[in-house]
Amino acid sequence: MNEYFTKFSANIPTNTDETTSDDRRQFIKWLGASPLLGLAQSDSASAQNFVKRADPAVWPAELPNDLIKVPKDAVNVFDFEPVAFKNVPHAHFGYMASGVDDEVTLRANRSSFQKFPLRPRRMRDVSKIDMSIELFGSRWRTPIIMAPTGGNKAYDPLGEITVARAAKARGHLNVLSAAGASTIEDVIAARGGEVWFQLYATSSLEVAKSVVRRVERAGCPVLEVTIDRNGGRNQETFQRLKRMDPRVCSSCHIDGPGSIRERPNYDGIDISGMKSAQSANMTWDFVKHMRDTTNMKIILKGVLTEEDAALCLKYGVDGVHVSNHGGRSEDTGRGAIECLPEVANAVNKKIPILFDSGVRRGSDIFKALTLGATAVCVGRPYLWGLGAFGQPGVERVLELLEEELSGTMKQMGTASIADIRPEMVYRG
Repeated sequence: MNEYFTKFSANIPTNTDETTSDDRRQFIKWLGASPLLGLAQSDSASAQNFVKRADPAVWPAELPNDLIKVPKDAVNVFDFEPVAFKNVPHAHFGYMASGVDDEVTLRANRSSFQKFPLRPRRMRDVSKIDMSIELFGSRWRTPIIMAPTGGNKAYDPLGEITVARAAKARGHLNVLSAAGASTIEDVIAARGGEVWFQLYATSSLEVAKSVVRRVERAGCPVLEVTIDRNGGRNQETFQRLKRMDPRVCSSCHIDGPGSIRERPNYDGIDISGMKSAQSANMTWDFVKHMRDTTNMKIILKGVLTEEDAALCLKYGVDGVHVSNHGGRSEDTGRGAIECLPEVANAVNKKIPILFDSGVRRGSDIFKALTLGATAVCVGRPYLWGLGAFGQPGVERVLELLEEELSGTMKQMGTASIADIRPEMVYRG
C-alpha cells in the first residue's frame, strides 16, 4: 500500500509554505475518513516510505525515500522532478524550478486547471485513437510540442541535442530557445526534421534581425517571438537554492549567468549596440520589421488577453502562443489556462493557438484543446526527465503524457483531436 498512502508522524519537518501545509491538512482529513485507512495501517512499515508531494513542489525540499531508479518506473511526470533535483546542481535546478515573487502564478498555473472540469460523452467508438494535428502544413503525431527552454546543458551534457534526439524518437515537434546552449544548425541535424526557433529580441533590432536571418538560413519554418520578457524578475526559489550550491558561478559562466555570449546562436553577430538582453523597447512595429526580414511564419509568445490577441490579428501574425512563461515573468496570480478562453474568442479560429504553462497531465492537454488551443507545449516536465535520466527520461515523460492524453480522449468519447468540442469542458 506504500504507493497510495502517506504515514504522517510528528517527526516530519513542518513546511513553512502555507499552501503546502493546507494541502497536508486536507490530505490527513481525507485519509482519516477513508475506508482504506485500515488497509494502509496494516502495511505501516512500507507506507511511511511514500510522501505525496505538493503540486507544484516547494523547493528546497527533502527528497522522498522512493526515488525512481529507471525511467520506466515512473507512473507520472512528477516522479522525475525529485530525481532531477538530486542529480542537477542546485543553482541550475533552482533557475528552472523558480517562479517570481510569491510564486502565486506558478501555483495558479496548476490549480487553475481544476476550474475546468470535463464533461464526457458516452457510447462512442474510441477503439482507435488519432492524436495527430496539422500546423502550418506539417502533420504531427500528437498535439504535444516540446516548449523552448534555455540552457539545457545545465541538466545534461549534450542539452538541446539530447532533447532533439528524444523529439525525433517520439515524433514530436520541438522549439529551440534563443537562450539555448546549442546552435540551431546542430539541433536541426540531431532532430533530423523540422525545428522551430524562439527569439528573445533583446534591445537591439539589428541583433534580432541578424539572429532571424541565421535561423532562416538554417531551415527553420517558424519563428516564435517572446514578448513577455521586458525586465528583471525576483526569482526567490532560484536565489535560495543558489546559496546551497557550493560552486563558484564564474567557474563556468565567464561573463555571468545568462550572458548573451553563452548563447551560441548569437555567435558571429555584432552585439556591441545591444544595451540589454531584455526587450523593454518592443512595440507592435517589431512585427513589421520581422515581416520585412524573414519569410518564416511568425508566432507571438506571451499573449494573455483578448485585446492583445485582437492586435495579433490586426498586425498579421501567423499564430499566438498563450503563455505566462510558466510563472517566470510576472506574478499576476492568474493561471495561463484561465487566459486561454478569451484569447481563443478573440482569435476565432483564424490562426493557430499554442498554449503552455503548468501542463503536467494528459487531461491538462485535453482541457487546453477544448478551450481553443491548437497544440500544447510542455517545458519543465521534459527538463525533469532530462536532468534525471537524459534522453530516456525525456522520452518517458513524453510517453506518459501521450498515454494520459489517449486515455482521456477515450474516456471523453473523442476518437480524434477534431472530435474534441468546446462543450466538453465546464466553464462555470
